Amino acid sequence: MVSFGRCLAALAVASVLLAANQGARAQSLSDRKPNDGVASAHDMPVQGIDVSYWQGDIDWAKAREAGVRFTFIKATEGGDVVDPKFLENWEGAKRAGIARGAYHFLYWCRPADEQALWFMLNVPPDPDALPPVLDVEWNSHSKTCPGHVARDVALARIKTMLDAMQAHTGKRPIIYTDPVFYRDVLDGAFTDYHFWLRSVAAEPEALYRDRTWSFWQFTTTGSVPGVQGRVDCNSFNGTSGDWGLVLKWLQAGQ
Repeated sequence: MVSFGRCLAALAVASVLLAANQGARAQSLSDRKPNDGVASAHDMPVQGIDVSYWQGDIDWAKAREAGVRFTFIKATEGGDVVDPKFLENWEGAKRAGIARGAYHFLYWCRPADEQALWFMLNVPPDPDALPPVLDVEWNSHSKTCPGHVARDVALARIKTMLDAMQAHTGKRPIIYTDPVFYRDVLDGAFTDYHFWLRSVAAEPEALYRDRTWSFWQFTTTGSVPGVQGRVDCNSFNGTSGDWGLVLKWLQAGQ
C-alpha cells in the first residue's frame, strides 16, 4: 500500500496554468471576520472546508466552482450519533469532484472500541476517499461529558480509534486538534501521523511546537458560495502539484 505520507513527499511539477486558474477561483472564498494573523492561509493554493449538518443543504457544484478542492465531513460522534447530513454530503461532494474525508468526534465518556465500531458501521470505506480524521479536543460545553481524562487514558483511546479507522479504510488517519488539547495531551505524541491543526489567530508554527502539519483550519467564519452562513475554512500544506499527487493516489484506490 502506498502511504499518504509518501504521496505528499513525492516530487511533482505543477502546471502553471492550473495553478493560476485555481488561484483565480479561490478569490471567491472569503472570511466574514478576517484575522491578520492567518492572512497567509488565504494565499495557499489548495483550499477546502469542513462541514456538518449545521451548514444545511450545500450546493457542492457551486463550492467546487468557487475553488473548494477538499472537504472533511462530520460522520460520527461517540458511539450512537451519526451526522444527519453525512451521507448526503458524502455523495454530493463526490459528484462535484471534491476530494472528501470523513471525521469522527471522539467522546470521552464512552469506550473507544465502541466508538470505533460505530464509525466502521456508518462510514463507507471508499477507496477514493481522503484518509479518515479523528477529531480530538476537550468538549467543556458538553451537557453529558464536559470533563477531561488523564493524558495516558486519552492517548490509549486515541490509539484504539486510529488503529480501527486505519483497518477499516486502509489509510492512516489524520489527527485534528486544537491548541489546548494539543498542549494537554498530544505534544510529542503520534509523530508518525499527519495533523490537521486549528489556529484561527496565528500561523500553526506559533502554537504547535515542532509539529509538522498537513491541513490548517484557519477560520470558523468563512464565506463560501454554495454554503449557507459561516463555514470552517482550511488550507492544504503543499503546492498544487503536491495536491495533484494526492488526487492521483486516491484515483488509484491506494
